[in-house]
Amino acid sequence: MTDETTSTRTRSARDKRKRSAKLFVRDVVIIFVVAVLASFLIKTFLVRSFYIPSGSMEHTLEINDRIIVNELEPSLVPISHGDVVVFKDPGGWLQPTIAPERNPIVAGVDWALSIVGLSAPDSEDHLVKRVIGLPGDHVACCNALGQLTINGVPIREPYTIIPPGETNAARVTFNVTVPKGELWVMGDNRYNSQDSSLNQNLPGKGFVPIKDVVGRAVVISWPATRWTWLDNYPGVFADVEEKSGSR
Repeated sequence: MTDETTSTRTRSARDKRKRSAKLFVRDVVIIFVVAVLASFLIKTFLVRSFYIPSGSMEHTLEINDRIIVNELEPSLVPISHGDVVVFKDPGGWLQPTIAPERNPIVAGVDWALSIVGLSAPDSEDHLVKRVIGLPGDHVACCNALGQLTINGVPIREPYTIIPPGETNAARVTFNVTVPKGELWVMGDNRYNSQDSSLNQNLPGKGFVPIKDVVGRAVVISWPATRWTWLDNYPGVFADVEEKSGSR
C-alpha cells in the first residue's frame, strides 16, 4: 500500500468523522428546538405552572406550592362547582406591587423557563380560588347553621379553614345571583382570603368573568412531599347540581 493511498484513506476517515459530528450537532439542535416548541405549545394551549404566593387557599394549597393548571378549562371543558381555578385580577383585587430588581442572568433564565411553562413569573398577578357559584346561581351566606347556600341548598365544606370561635362559612355576609358569563369564587382559608365576598364594593361586585380564568388547577407538582390531585368535591355540590339540572 502506497503512502498516497494511506493518506487518502486517512483523509476519508477524518471527513466521515467530521460529517458524523456535524450530523450529531444538527440532530441535537433539531431535537432541542422541537422540544422547546412543543413545550411552548403545551404551555400556551394545554397546561402551565403557577406557584402559590399567599395562604388564602390553606390548607388545600400552601404558600410556595407549585400547581399544574389545565388550560382546556374553561376554553373546551366547562367549569364546575368546586373547581380550583386560576384567574387574572378582575380589577382591584390585588394590591399594586413593584417587581424587585433581579440579576439579569437570573431574570433571563426565569424568562426562558417561563416560555416552556417551568417557571411562573406572573403568579403574583393572578389569583387562585374555589368556584362556589356558576352563572345563574343564587349564592348566600349564611343560614342559621352558618353554612353557605346555593340555590337554597346548604353545603358542608370539608376543605375550609374557619377560625376558632367563628361559626359562619364566610367573613362577611352576601346574597347574590351570579350573572351570565361570571363566577363567584372563595378561598378555602375563608377568613384570610381576598375573594368574591370581600370585593363586593368594587365595580365588578366580586364576580369573576369566565374570560379571565386561565384554567383549572389539577395537581400540586412541588414540593414532592405535597404531590396530590386537587379535588373539586363533587359530593359537596351533588344536591346543588341536581337542583340546578331540574330548573
